[in-house]
Amino acid sequence: MQTEVATARDAGLVANLVNAAYRGAGGRLGWTHEAELIAGDRTSATVVAGMLGDGATTVLIRRDDKSRKLLGCIAVEMNGTDQCTISMLAVDPDTQRGRLGRALLEDAERFGASKGAKIATMTVVRQRDSLIAWYERRGYRRTGALEAFPYGDDSVGQPRREDLSFVVLEKALQLAGSSLQM
Repeated sequence: MQTEVATARDAGLVANLVNAAYRGAGGRLGWTHEAELIAGDRTSATVVAGMLGDGATTVLIRRDDKSRKLLGCIAVEMNGTDQCTISMLAVDPDTQRGRLGRALLEDAERFGASKGAKIATMTVVRQRDSLIAWYERRGYRRTGALEAFPYGDDSVGQPRREDLSFVVLEKALQLAGSSLQM
């Protein structure tokens, strides 16, 4: 399974995958869903298309070799010359626990490092302890910073709680090993 860079024609597929993994009924099958915290869609094809066209964000995807079904995605936004933000890691709920998420995260880190990033940051909903722990096992550390949840912004869904916020995680990147083959 080779990593590819998503194109505008992938925007709808990426949005559907992200929504299924984070909030969809199928996402409840996987361990990474947040449906109990936030209702509604996590993103839309329009938002993903905007990301793909902004010049700063690259969405990496992996497909099934035979069926070409989209199995996973992750976004890397370059924030200046030495930092990137990793977001939107999603794996098809039926494919979770197969180490695809780990591989996509490694792809994103290599991609960011290849573009000059020395630090990768991300935000994770503070109440998602098991997901934060998963990232910490991958070398991410809490910075101590918290970011406010965008209450009132329906484009990110409808919060089911009034105490949501994001923790900021970061990891030092090193350009090591083989480069991405895309």
